[in-house]
Amino acid sequence: MAWSDKLARFGNFLRQVWHLSAPYFRSSDERWKARGLLAAIVALNLGAVYMLVQINEWNRVFFDALQNKNQDVFWTQLGRFTYLAMIFIVIAVYRFYLTQLLQVRWRAWMTRDLMHRWLSGHAFYRMELARYAGAPEPTTTEAGLPHPGQRVPDNPDQRLQEDVNLFTSQTIGLSMGFLNAVVTLVSFVGVLWALSGSFSFNFNGSTTTTIPGFMVWMAVLYCTVGSVLTHYIGRPLIGLNFEQQKREADFRHHLVRVREYSESIALDRGEQVEERNLDTRFTAVLSNYLRLIAKQKQLVGFTNLFGQAAAVFPFIIAAPRFFSGAIQLGQLMQISSAFDRVQGALSWFVDNYDSLAAWRATTERLTSFEAALYKQNQASAPVQQAPAAINSEAIETQGLTLQLPTGATLVQGATLRAAPGQHTLVQGPSGSGKSTLFRALAGIWPWAQGQVALPQRSMFIPQRPYFPDGALRDALAYPEPASDYTDEQLRTALQDALLPDLAKRLNERDNWTQKLSGGEQQRLAIARVLLKQPAWVLADEATSALDVPAEQALYTRLKAMTERAGGALLSIAHRPSVAAFHAQRWQLEPAAPDGAARYRFSTGSLATPA
Repeated sequence: MAWSDKLARFGNFLRQVWHLSAPYFRSSDERWKARGLLAAIVALNLGAVYMLVQINEWNRVFFDALQNKNQDVFWTQLGRFTYLAMIFIVIAVYRFYLTQLLQVRWRAWMTRDLMHRWLSGHAFYRMELARYAGAPEPTTTEAGLPHPGQRVPDNPDQRLQEDVNLFTSQTIGLSMGFLNAVVTLVSFVGVLWALSGSFSFNFNGSTTTTIPGFMVWMAVLYCTVGSVLTHYIGRPLIGLNFEQQKREADFRHHLVRVREYSESIALDRGEQVEERNLDTRFTAVLSNYLRLIAKQKQLVGFTNLFGQAAAVFPFIIAAPRFFSGAIQLGQLMQISSAFDRVQGALSWFVDNYDSLAAWRATTERLTSFEAALYKQNQASAPVQQAPAAINSEAIETQGLTLQLPTGATLVQGATLRAAPGQHTLVQGPSGSGKSTLFRALAGIWPWAQGQVALPQRSMFIPQRPYFPDGALRDALAYPEPASDYTDEQLRTALQDALLPDLAKRLNERDNWTQKLSGGEQQRLAIARVLLKQPAWVLADEATSALDVPAEQALYTRLKAMTERAGGALLSIAHRPSVAAFHAQRWQLEPAAPDGAARYRFSTGSLATPA
């Protein structure tokens, strides 16, 4: 790769870092606190370098006193060193504390900001749909800004929890380290230049050539060679770090899935299959990690060689002047200390190459996640709300077209209506789009066009209801706070949903998705509806795990509730026992083979509703 391309990629990386970092310091509600903390950290870094310059000067006086056996100066300088060291320690402690405080505050703000955007506008849902549909990951523009690209990032949990933490800590740590290196270099290069003297030599008997500030040039040469070699040795670490984070997240994600579906796996006797799947993912983690540590071994070997050689290098260069009497021991130690500071500053790239590689991988993963959020937040709503001429008290669609993520059209131009009191049953073959219709009515299906009208007092009962871990009262009232309801209301809802035993356990905390059977979960979802008393209920196979008597009892209560509130039921179900509670049918039937869609809706009445 040409150097121009490398510089362009490096510039693009810096723009990515700036794009991720700038909002907190420029436009967040904490920007002034963040700027204040950053200014304090910079000031403390400058103070630490100033103290190192003072300690470097102390080296000269102290070691000269030792060489001259000057006891008074020796004890005086020990006292001076005490307060210099104490000031340096105080600066170091508060620099560490304020740096960690800034990192924590930045992480908290950035995590909440990304989490809010991930959960807003159903972005989290659309990203999962797009990922399973095989869409490519979002890329960035040449300016390093989010660009709607192709593939959706995997494992958003890792991006929000681990990557944000790594990005904030690495950005602060590396940027402050770089600042410290620059200030140290500027502060000590003059000291080293003045102490190192000049170096003269003859080439083929010609005129004598003198190089002023010889030690400075030797430090520059030494570190330049080390930086170039470090880059070529450690260059593969960037890709390996990126891949390692991805594989670790995949392994962790599958472990979580095994825990979530433990009962289903146990009933299917799927332990060996899951063990093989987990072992395959863990083997991928280990294989990449072995490649990573092999490269790290090479880099660590070289950087340690580089560091150990740097410890004696200034003595070798300055030794002739010391043995000739041109400089004393104190000056030799001061030269060694100054050279060490200059060499350390110039070697910042060498010392931090591994961290820089991990930082770049983290930044790229977080940028792709941010790009996906940008794309989803900029996307328009899949369906439009119907104009005011349409009765807002009814469920209605106009020209509704439903598509699959693959682009195949399930239904085209559907016009449907369910009036108050007109309980409607949705039926059709499996995979024909019944649940997709409900998603479109809710406004969350990305591959839908047309207009829908959905009354405000509506509630959905999905096929797989969700219950947050924690107290049962919170699972029942979700997503509203349980404090909005009295204990009596909560207990009545559970009893009406045929869960009298749970009515005594409102304060019990558990993983209710795993604790309850399928039938109990469906009854708890219905209890949630009975608690909130909506006018319209859209139920997707809401009683499929219940026996017929329980199903009839619950549907009787749901139907009576919606009629009292001036609404109706809209159900997806196949059982005749459920059909008896509905007066209208929306039937999905196979369309003509040469048609634009796979299915079409036919509407009609049901004979004898319950």
